[in-house]
Amino acid sequence: MYTIGTDVGGTFTDLVAVDESGTVTFAKAATTPDDPSQGLLDGLAALGRMLGLDVQLLLARTGRIVHGTTVATNALLERRGAKVGILTTAGHRDVLAMREGLKEDRYNIRIAPPEPLVPRYLTLGIEERLRYDGRVEIPLNPASVREAARRLGEEGVEAVAVCYLHAYRNTRHELATKELLEAALPGAYLSISSEVLPQIKEYERISTTVVNAYVGLALAGYLAKLEQRLREAGFRNDILVMQSHGGVASIPDSLRLAAGSVLSGPAGGIAGARSCGRLIGEDDLITFDMGGTSTDIALVEAGEPQLSSDKTVAGVRIALPSIDIHTLGAGGGSIARVDVGGILHVGPQSAGAFPGPACYGHGGKTATVTDANLVLGYLDPENFLGGRVRLDTDAAVKAVETVARQFGGSLVETADGICRVVNTNMAEGISVVSVRRGVDPRRFTLLAFGGAAGLHAASVARMLEIDRIVVPRMAAVLSACGMLAGDLRWEYVRTCITSAEDGAAGRLRDVFAAMEKDGIARVGGGFTGTITLRRSLDMRLGEQIFEIAVPLDGVDLEDPQLMAKVRERFHRRHEELYSYSSPQREPLIVNARVAVVGALPSLPREPVLPRGGTARPKCERRAYFSGWIHAPVYDFDHLAPGARVAGPAIFESATTTVLVGDGEQAEVTPHGWLNIRIDTSAAQDRNRAK
Repeated sequence: MYTIGTDVGGTFTDLVAVDESGTVTFAKAATTPDDPSQGLLDGLAALGRMLGLDVQLLLARTGRIVHGTTVATNALLERRGAKVGILTTAGHRDVLAMREGLKEDRYNIRIAPPEPLVPRYLTLGIEERLRYDGRVEIPLNPASVREAARRLGEEGVEAVAVCYLHAYRNTRHELATKELLEAALPGAYLSISSEVLPQIKEYERISTTVVNAYVGLALAGYLAKLEQRLREAGFRNDILVMQSHGGVASIPDSLRLAAGSVLSGPAGGIAGARSCGRLIGEDDLITFDMGGTSTDIALVEAGEPQLSSDKTVAGVRIALPSIDIHTLGAGGGSIARVDVGGILHVGPQSAGAFPGPACYGHGGKTATVTDANLVLGYLDPENFLGGRVRLDTDAAVKAVETVARQFGGSLVETADGICRVVNTNMAEGISVVSVRRGVDPRRFTLLAFGGAAGLHAASVARMLEIDRIVVPRMAAVLSACGMLAGDLRWEYVRTCITSAEDGAAGRLRDVFAAMEKDGIARVGGGFTGTITLRRSLDMRLGEQIFEIAVPLDGVDLEDPQLMAKVRERFHRRHEELYSYSSPQREPLIVNARVAVVGALPSLPREPVLPRGGTARPKCERRAYFSGWIHAPVYDFDHLAPGARVAGPAIFESATTTVLVGDGEQAEVTPHGWLNIRIDTSAAQDRNRAK
C-alpha cells in the first residue's frame, strides 16, 4: 500500500508516494489555478506513470492521502472569499475596523487605513449583552437576529460570522443565534466565535471568526470537488488536510475551522523538515523553502518549530495556533524591475504558474529569477523537470536584456544582480526569524528545499555565516513529504485569567481537565494510536498587554509545587525572549491551551543507500561563478553516499538544481542527500573589518 502526500503550490503541484519499504517516489505537475483539483489529478497520473500504474490502480493501492492546499490562502491574499455578514453585540459594530488602534507602519502618517474583509453596512448589532464574567446583562432578542438575517439575506450574504461580547465566557447567546440562522439562511456558512476561538481579546476573536467565514465556502467547495473526483477515480480511504499548526485533520474538521488551513502548504514543509532533522541527527534547523512564488522561512529549535497565535496574513489577524513561518515574495517566478531611481528590485510580484517566467514559453515577457538563473548557465534548458519541459533561453535573454537597459548594466551583470538582490532579501528574511529574536543563525543548519532553494542556499548561507547546508534528495517536494509526517491534532484554548499564585492550582487543573476531555472525545473511541497531550499557558506580567507562550511539557499537574514550576517556567521563557526577567513579580495567567495529538502510523524510513566511490560528473556546462567557467555537472539522483565534490559544481535532478560555489565542499549522505560545508572565514573577516 502507498501513502501519498500532495502540496498545491503557486506554480507546481507536488506529489510524493511512500511504499511499505520506505521507497519514496515523487512527481510534479503544473498547478491549475482555476481548478487546483485538476492539477492534482494530473500529478497523480504522472506519479502513476513513474510507478507503472494507472490512476485507478494507484488509488486502489493507496491507504491514505494527506493534502496541503493554498485555496484558503489564495482566497485571503486575493480577496476572493465569500460575501460575509457579521452579527455582533449592539454598539460594537466597529471592532473589526478599529483593529487595535495600531498601524503597520506607525511613523507613516499618510498610510491608508486597512480595508476590512467585511464592510460596515454588513456588520449588524444584535440586542444582547453578556458581562465580563459571562452573566447575562441583556437577554438575546430572537426577533433582532431574525431581522438581521433577513437584511443579510437581501444583500446576498454567503457566510455569517457571529461574535458577541464576552461570548468566550458563556456560549448561550451565540449557540442560540446559530440555530436561528440555520433556519433563516439555509446554505450559508456559519462561523461562531465561541467555536472558532473561545478566548479573550475582541479584535483577535472577531478577526479570526471573520477569516473563518471568509475562506470557508471556497475551501468547502474545493474539498468537496476534490473528494468527489478522488472517489470517482477509485479512492476509498482517508483524505486528511494539513493544518497551519503542523497537524492534520479530516475534511469535516477542516471545514469547521477553515481558517486553520490558511498556512496549510508551508506547514507541510516544516513537518518535513522536522523529519529530515531526525534523520540526520540535527535538532536545530533554519528551514529555507524557496518555490516558484515565495520563500517560507522558519526556525526549528530542539526538534520543534515555534508556534504562534499572533499571525497576520495579507494584513488580517488570525489568532489560531500556527507554525511561526516568515513568508517573502521571493521565488523563481519573482519579477525583476528597475524603479525611477535606477534601483533594481526583485519581487514581491510574481509571474505565477501562467504565464510564468519568460523562459517557460507561455507568453511571459517579464524577467524573473528563473530567467536570470538560465542566463547565468545554472539551469539546463533541455533537462528542466527531467526533460519534460524545454526552457526558452532566447526568451529569457530578451527579458533580462529589457531590465539591463533600464538598469544600465550588461546582460550578465543584470542577471547576476537579480540573483544577488533576491539572495539579500532572503538573508534578511532569515534574520527576521533569528537575529531579531535573539537567536544566532550561525549555530543552525540551513535545510534547503523547494524547487529553487538549491540555486540560492549557498549564497544566502555565506551572507549569514552559516557553515552547513543540507539539501534532501526530495528537496523539490519536501512540503508534500511533510504532509505524511503530521499527526491528527486538535487545539483547544480557554481563557482563565488568574494570578499565578499557589491557590490557582485547583482552577488550572479543572480548566485543563475540561479541555482534555473534549479533545479525547473528538479523537473517538475507534482510534488505536497513541494520544499525547501538550499543555501550555499564555502568561504576562500585570502591566504588559501581550502574552508569551509558556510550554508545560514535563510538568505534572498534580505536583504540589505546580504553581511554583509555572512561575519558574514563565520567568525563564521571559529571559530567553527579552534578555531579562523579574522573578520577584508574580505573573498573570490569561489563557490555558491543550494540543490533543493522535499519532498516525509512522512511515518506514527512507532506506540507506550503499556507499560508493568517487563522484564523476556527467558533463560540463558554461556557468557564471564570479566569472565564466566550465562547471562540472553531477547527477544528483545517482550519487553514491560518501562521495565528495569540491565547488564550483552543479548538481541537478529531475526536479531541482543545486549550486556549490568556490570554497564549498559537498558530501553525499547515507540517504543520497547533499551535506554542503562552507568556509565562512572570509565573511567573518569582512564583518570584523566593518
